[in-house]
Amino acid sequence: MTACPARSNRVGVPALSISCDMLVFGGTGDLALHKLLPALYHLHREKRLHADVRILALARSQRTRAAYQALAERRCRAQVARADFDDETWQSFAARLDYFAMDAGQSADFGRLAKSLGGDDGRVRVHYLATAPDLFEDIATHLQIAGLAGPKARIVLEKPIGHSLESAQAINAAIGAVFDESRVFRIDHYLGKETVQNLMALRFANGLFEPVWRAGHIDHVQISVCETLGVENRGGYYDHAGAMRDMVQNHLLQLLCLVAMEAPVRFDAEAVRNEKVKILEALKPLSGLDVQDKTVRGQYTAGKIGGQEVPAYYFEKQVDNDSDTETFVAIQAEIDNWRWAGVPFYLRTGKRMARKASEILIQFKPVPHRLFGDGEANRLLIRLQPEERISLQLMAKRPGKGMRLKPVELDLNLADAFNKQRRWDAYERLLLDVIEGDSTLFMRRDEVEAAWEWIDPIIKGWHQHYQSPRPYPAGSNGPEQSQNLLERHERQWAD
Repeated sequence: MTACPARSNRVGVPALSISCDMLVFGGTGDLALHKLLPALYHLHREKRLHADVRILALARSQRTRAAYQALAERRCRAQVARADFDDETWQSFAARLDYFAMDAGQSADFGRLAKSLGGDDGRVRVHYLATAPDLFEDIATHLQIAGLAGPKARIVLEKPIGHSLESAQAINAAIGAVFDESRVFRIDHYLGKETVQNLMALRFANGLFEPVWRAGHIDHVQISVCETLGVENRGGYYDHAGAMRDMVQNHLLQLLCLVAMEAPVRFDAEAVRNEKVKILEALKPLSGLDVQDKTVRGQYTAGKIGGQEVPAYYFEKQVDNDSDTETFVAIQAEIDNWRWAGVPFYLRTGKRMARKASEILIQFKPVPHRLFGDGEANRLLIRLQPEERISLQLMAKRPGKGMRLKPVELDLNLADAFNKQRRWDAYERLLLDVIEGDSTLFMRRDEVEAAWEWIDPIIKGWHQHYQSPRPYPAGSNGPEQSQNLLERHERQWAD
């Protein structure tokens, strides 16, 4: 048996992968086939997996190992770049890959699984729950009964963790009764994105920005996650969740934490997550009339995306025809602490928008005296997708006579800057961290619950004041009311 090595305490020095079993519950679902297996294939191809790492997909459908490997190969070929996929590498990867038919809701099936795996010999086992959240509690309990939740077992939970503070607390309590917190990995794939981690490098490895990263110099911050896609095949789930629970409670609040947090005393899991929790606890509560004044709900109607007609949300598959679920949310948030007092943070997410973009805009205040009569305030744009780049807008003189100014960009395209290195997918990085036991980029229990504590009153306020979603045409920038959220303070979205 290979012992689990200590993770290097030198930032940037990778630890060696360890021997483990990766059990993927929901192994025939889209997440497993489109994200997890391609990520594991890349880690295998890059020789980042220990030779003894085994991958076991679990699902209810009856199929042979060969049949599952064929399914996985088809999906991976579709997801992996042609230059990165070759038959020889796939065959060696497939040798790691097995399939086990079981029902995650049946305790007896976990007994069969334990027998198939053999006794708990101290081997690290990672239980990845790529399932519906309502199965989390049962799976954890069944794992414990079957003896599969030993001291070296880990569990990975996909969002959403509950649909409210109360439900999140119930899930966390049930998981915590089986796995101690150090072995629980609540995954948010946004935190695995290269640009998100570059945000921490930008802030804490460069002395340039720290003196101005505060209320005295920053006018406002925008965090936008906009999609051109609709709900696709997720209508049944999405119609009960909506944009607030699906995106704001996790992705956008995590990005807000990374923008606003103080520098941790060291770069490790507890220090980083302590600072993020402080930001969530410092968010000014929104309730009552504040919900009406500082939030906007929207729902897309029929329109055009890329020249093609798309249906309204309420005509999507598995969506109620009279649904009042929001597909768009905009919020004006404030952080009530010394660094950020008085600086608005505008959060926005929506489906069927005019463009696909995930980005963070730091809008600096203008110079105190405009010596040359014109010019714009500096701004820093951190783009997560579709391309990963960081650009700083500065004012420069136009060529010719006089002092006519023009905004110019200092642009860092991460793909160009590291063009000889393949860009890792977020799941590759996060899966490797799980295997190595590094929880820095994962959410802690109190983070999840602090986020819900801020979100719940907003949702409650929408229902108390009958704040129905505002319609917006597919292919637009959202409801007009979301523009007003900024325009009344003489600001505008970065569109």
